[in-house]
Amino acid sequence: MLYFSSQLKTDAAYNTDAENIFSAFFDAGEQFDFIHNTKDIWMRDYMPVKTKSEKFVSFRYEPGYLKSSKEFRTDYREDISFQFNFPVTYSTINLDGGNVVFSPSKTRAIISDRIFSENPARDKDNLIKELSGLLEAEVIIIESLKSDFTGHADGMARFLDEHTVLLNKTDFKNGLEQRQARALKGLGFSVIKFPYYQCGTKSAEGSYLNYLETASHIFLPIFGHETDNVALSTAKRIFCKEIVPIKIHSVANDGGALNCISWEK
Repeated sequence: MLYFSSQLKTDAAYNTDAENIFSAFFDAGEQFDFIHNTKDIWMRDYMPVKTKSEKFVSFRYEPGYLKSSKEFRTDYREDISFQFNFPVTYSTINLDGGNVVFSPSKTRAIISDRIFSENPARDKDNLIKELSGLLEAEVIIIESLKSDFTGHADGMARFLDEHTVLLNKTDFKNGLEQRQARALKGLGFSVIKFPYYQCGTKSAEGSYLNYLETASHIFLPIFGHETDNVALSTAKRIFCKEIVPIKIHSVANDGGALNCISWEK
């Protein structure tokens, strides 16, 4: 079951995006529901992470970019847990769910190096070891995009399969994506570049990799930009699932896309 924050349908700022999103899910036959008592729409970040054994892990959600905006910081244990009855393992590690990108089997997880600045008092090696145990997965650290205030991995890298990672395609020589590609290839991964364009430092417009994947569909964010057609054709070529484009504007302008606003139980 997929979930969205109830704010997505009640906040007037997202009316058009919400209509596009929910219509696409209805038409595709995907079931979804809403979670209440949230403080913003970014479900992926503050909801528990589900591991390969279907264990749920709730990490501490105190990102640096919300230090001065505590009214937008949802605490799963205090604000949401009463709506569910499944067991949850609570961790004191400070980690946004949007910074955890699992492989299809969930035996590997890509996390950006933002994890270190969010947990400065912890030894890096011990932190990765503890994360690996909690996530039941090999943890792979990639360099974060410094201009992205969230530093999340899910806008930079996604697994196509166990041995192939999708990365944003940029024109910069020896830039971030090139360094990420070299690092991942050094670990034995194949890398495919996925269409991308940057629109400001706080907007997620152009981040096609922040798609939402279900068992049958890839829900691909599009933005009314000329690159949309390239992203669609690329997705149709590499994925063996139906590609459903969803145009979003307000959600992207606020810094996220379809993976950011969803959560699966």
